[in-house]
Amino acid sequence: MELKEQALAIEATGLVKCYGDKRAVDGVDLAIPAGTVYGFLGPNGAGKTTTIRMLATLFTPDEGTATILGHDLVTEADAVRSRVSLTGQFASLDEDLSGFENLVFIARLLGFSRKRAKERAEELLEAFGLSEAGKRQVKKYSGGMRRRIDIAASIVVTPDLLFLDEPTTGLDPRSRNQVWEIVRGLVNAGTTVLLTTQYLEEADQLADRIAVIDQGKIIAEGTSGELKASVGTGALHIRLLKEDQREKAVQILSDILETTVQLNSDPLVLTASVKETNRVIHALKELEQEQISVTDFSLGQPSLDEVFLTLTGKPTEENGDSSKVV
Repeated sequence: MELKEQALAIEATGLVKCYGDKRAVDGVDLAIPAGTVYGFLGPNGAGKTTTIRMLATLFTPDEGTATILGHDLVTEADAVRSRVSLTGQFASLDEDLSGFENLVFIARLLGFSRKRAKERAEELLEAFGLSEAGKRQVKKYSGGMRRRIDIAASIVVTPDLLFLDEPTTGLDPRSRNQVWEIVRGLVNAGTTVLLTTQYLEEADQLADRIAVIDQGKIIAEGTSGELKASVGTGALHIRLLKEDQREKAVQILSDILETTVQLNSDPLVLTASVKETNRVIHALKELEQEQISVTDFSLGQPSLDEVFLTLTGKPTEENGDSSKVV
């Protein structure tokens, strides 16, 4: 029983992929236990998608080795493909066919009989809440429906390992939550999921462990709690009354807390990681002595957003250029 719990769905060492002189993936190591959700967190261009495409046998690594579900990534690529599935960033279905027709078509390609293919299509449409839309052309689906039908197509034959490449990009919160529930259901049924995302909340909600990747390298790895703890014991959030006092407040907080202070898109809000919580009282008293008015403050655990900003020195894509470090 102990060996089964420790079994790895993915084990990779030193994976490298180059495009000319650019190392898109630069020495990635992975050890992903079976039956878990593993989050790959990073901005566009960090190397997430390239890594997934290597692990799914679409790209051949230039360097390094990997074992997928016990099979060598390069020499046993066919065996790997028989047990994995990939859902990319964009729907890959025939938009002129209905959802039902797409699922039947894929099932037939995978060897299902005509009867069983129709049964499986109905099962998936029901499971994904798409029964009423099953007869409509996919091009008439909403963004959330497209993502759900695309994932459904990926599990016509339930894979042992599912690669989900930014499955909720551009979706509204309701549709995103629906996709999250689908992912949780797949994992409960035994599928391992490797999930790439730019959404910090998504990684926090779904992933058992998270790797932060930047410029082709994994710069941190662990549970959400471990990553948050790695950048400090807490995060101090302060709202000022007057914008013209911000510069002075930043200087005081930086000196007393001995940390960088993050400027939010809201010019009245400051955030700083805190390693010693007893310094917070000292900092607040100093702000008061300098007649810097604070309308609100809170001390809590760092968010994944703050973790990413601390590790990389830049915000994730979802925050655009609205945050910076001073």
